[in-house]
Amino acid sequence: MRSMIAAAVQIACTDDIEANLEKLETHVREAARRGAQLVVLQELFEGVYFCVDEDKIHNARARPLQGHPTVARMAALARETGVVLPVSLFERDGARLFNTLVMIDADGKVLGHYRKSHIPDSPGYSEKFYFADGDTGFRVFETAAGKVGAGVCWDQWFPEAARAMVLLGAEVLVYPTAIGSEPSYPGWDSRDHWQRVMQGHAGANLTPVIAASRIGVEAGKTSAVTFYGSSFIADHTGAKLAEADRVSEGVITAALDLDAIAEARRSWGVFRDRRTDLYGPLLQPTPARLLSDKAA
Repeated sequence: MRSMIAAAVQIACTDDIEANLEKLETHVREAARRGAQLVVLQELFEGVYFCVDEDKIHNARARPLQGHPTVARMAALARETGVVLPVSLFERDGARLFNTLVMIDADGKVLGHYRKSHIPDSPGYSEKFYFADGDTGFRVFETAAGKVGAGVCWDQWFPEAARAMVLLGAEVLVYPTAIGSEPSYPGWDSRDHWQRVMQGHAGANLTPVIAASRIGVEAGKTSAVTFYGSSFIADHTGAKLAEADRVSEGVITAALDLDAIAEARRSWGVFRDRRTDLYGPLLQPTPARLLSDKAA
């Protein structure tokens, strides 16, 4: 039986990179002690979620992947603990800036990177101000823990991304994320909607999902976001196997039987009965009736 113990970590971040990394290291080691082989960390964990504001000063946070000190530190941690670590970073590639995930294998080897494909733009989440559209395409990494498909935050709202990664061979889907309250709609709580969308990806693709979010209130110059936490692990039917609360730092883990899940995926019929001849509308521009005035 091929099995995996998956984990997700959530913490509150400040702009003290060293303190953030020390907390994450503590939780990763705890996950490893619990037997975890894959530990998913939250989006942009080096510092505060600076996209609350639009301010070019934050572009100085971006660094090239080559020689990146956090990548080196997380690689050493992966090698020490024997776990696979997807690491979310603000990347500088010449004049271009990306929201990037680096996949580090259990021996500390960097397997490659994925650049966030879908970039949001709304009050409190002004990511288009900072990040270029990802140019790597969707990626699946063959790791010591299994074949891992990796998206980042807003990617998790797109069923096309999840399906593409599973078609590319993903045995699990991971989503580092930073999601919380909507400054323009203070009474709107999308936490359950957020979870259900990813649970749907798991169920529709018969592929487990691991989502790691952040906690705490982070205030910029113009607004503040209260992050949801609520990191979770869903099985291949979409059922939640483990879930963190909204306010606590810590680790969640769950065991996955990859062989049994693969058999269920093969036998259920959703991939056998796909009608690619009918999916042309998915490749067309979004109709104007589905766009807001701003997006259009």
